[in-house]
Amino acid sequence: MKRFRIIIPLLLALVAVLCFAPAAWAFCGFYVAKADAKLYNQASQVVIARDGDRTVLTMANDFQGEVKDFAMVVPVPTVLQKEQVRVAQPKIIERLDAFSAPRLVEYFDPDPCAPERRDRLYQEAPAPAASNTGGRTRGSDESLGVTVEARFNVGEYDIVILSAKESGGLETWLNRNGYKIPRGAKQLLKPYIRSAMKFFVAKVNLDKFEESGYQFLRPLQISYQSPKFMLPIRLGMINATKEQDLLVYILSPEGQAEITNYRTVKIPSDANIPVFVKDEFSDFYKSMFQTSYIKEDRKVAFLEYAWDMGSCDPCSADPLSQEELKQAGVFWLDDNSASDAPIPPSFRRRPPTSSVFITRLHIRYTRDKFPEDPMFHQTSNQESFQGRYILQHPFTGELNCQSGREYKRSLPKRFEQEAQTLAKLTNWNIQNIRKKMQLSVGNLTDSWWGNFLSWLLRF
Repeated sequence: MKRFRIIIPLLLALVAVLCFAPAAWAFCGFYVAKADAKLYNQASQVVIARDGDRTVLTMANDFQGEVKDFAMVVPVPTVLQKEQVRVAQPKIIERLDAFSAPRLVEYFDPDPCAPERRDRLYQEAPAPAASNTGGRTRGSDESLGVTVEARFNVGEYDIVILSAKESGGLETWLNRNGYKIPRGAKQLLKPYIRSAMKFFVAKVNLDKFEESGYQFLRPLQISYQSPKFMLPIRLGMINATKEQDLLVYILSPEGQAEITNYRTVKIPSDANIPVFVKDEFSDFYKSMFQTSYIKEDRKVAFLEYAWDMGSCDPCSADPLSQEELKQAGVFWLDDNSASDAPIPPSFRRRPPTSSVFITRLHIRYTRDKFPEDPMFHQTSNQESFQGRYILQHPFTGELNCQSGREYKRSLPKRFEQEAQTLAKLTNWNIQNIRKKMQLSVGNLTDSWWGNFLSWLLRF
């Protein structure tokens, strides 16, 4: 039996940026690295394309094990039909992850003795059994209070849509019908049943999976219409032994999306940090995120990116094309007929001038600190934001002018500020940071600024 892990691999796309920037350095810089989904061992990813009360939801997760053991149970607001469900390509989620991931950028100080000019040029640098889908589409088990509202096959998945009167009956029905549901599902199913939600249940059709030739399970994408703008995550906590990460990419024609029942907080950003972090960006971002998570009492959603999909600055990956956006579920663009997404014709009503705004939210959750499903709200706020961390390389050439001498005197204070900032963001030991800063200059310690840094690190 094939073993696999549904995981979004690193998208190996390096995008160089040629940028003229004012002294404030608001954005731009050369893109170096990104903090994408591969940093986390247990991370689910969800794409929500929503306009008004119409939603296209794409779901990927980090299930580990044999495909015969896979089962997905997702509460949904309405009964879904086959034309509302499709399989999506993992590449679409990879693209969204790469485009919106927090990023590391670097600048290189110009020669302070060169003719003064306001514009600074930063050069480019490399940096269990298959089910029968025929027959009746509606059935019931009166003793359990479970009704099969629909049954069909999509790609490598067998799908049933269920309604239930009580959670114990639903849990029993799922187990009797070969769905490997972990213990404890009963209590977490109760609130969805009280809300009259239906249940989208998927398992792998082993024959079709073998025929497909895929080595992994593809994401599932569903479309529906409902005033409820929420994401049911509580079922994912059943067997959780530690904190879990959820990345939510919300695509909207309006602007940023926020969570209404928890605070939405911007991830710390636009910080100058020591240049040695270039080789440790993964460790830096994980430590920085955990420090911020604890500081916020473990019950917030972090905004990691908010931007119009038509541009980026700096780009960690190219913006998605219109065809890719349609594959991600965006149904309000021109020429929807070219898309094979499960989008009812009634969805295609927005004028052709509509744009796509992406909001990336990162939620780390546990049952005790994040007990409610996140409820979202669309806003018209189109303010751009990104998790962005800056390496500023000092100029290392000869300096024989007044401006150069002033520049020399400013560097020790700057290096110390970078060290203090890094310690504050990550809770790393400040003395260890200073030692690493000394190592990072390597053979440059004989330069004038290297000597300054060596002197500073004695204290």
